[in-house]
Amino acid sequence: MSKIAVLVEDFYQDLEVWYPILRLREAGHTVVTVEPRRQKHYKGKWGYPIDADCSIDDVKPADFDAVVIPGGWAPDKLRLSEAVLQFVKVMDQQRKIVAAICHAGWVLASAGICKGRTLTAYIAIKDDLVNAGAKFLDQEVVQDGNLITSRKPDDLPAFCKAILNNLGK
Repeated sequence: MSKIAVLVEDFYQDLEVWYPILRLREAGHTVVTVEPRRQKHYKGKWGYPIDADCSIDDVKPADFDAVVIPGGWAPDKLRLSEAVLQFVKVMDQQRKIVAAICHAGWVLASAGICKGRTLTAYIAIKDDLVNAGAKFLDQEVVQDGNLITSRKPDDLPAFCKAILNNLGK
């Protein structure tokens, strides 16, 4: 089975962290929550807590098959971490699954992996992604090679199904 990193930071969209974690674990994959600030405890937008398993400084892309980047307001904080951006960029360069939902497109843009790619995200960041060189589609899930993107919590079933299909379930 695969090993997947789920990035966490304060004010994550609660469902966009927990739904993939539980769905991926249910399918038998190992899920590791990774944070950027050596802070163990984080809270979602709606207050649901999560304890990070480890810091981004303690992991390597070589140890993972995929990374899931949730939305909410967390991506605006995640993209301030050069280590997070480098991790995502290397995962993409190695053609490992990079899955981003909602505002997580900000992390993709800051990591410099949008240019020439087709993706989706929450409509409010469409201009940011287009300005980063992406082709934007308003669909529940868009896959461009190893990059899987979705728009919002309502898209989580399609988002997780795409991730699982690419992991070989």
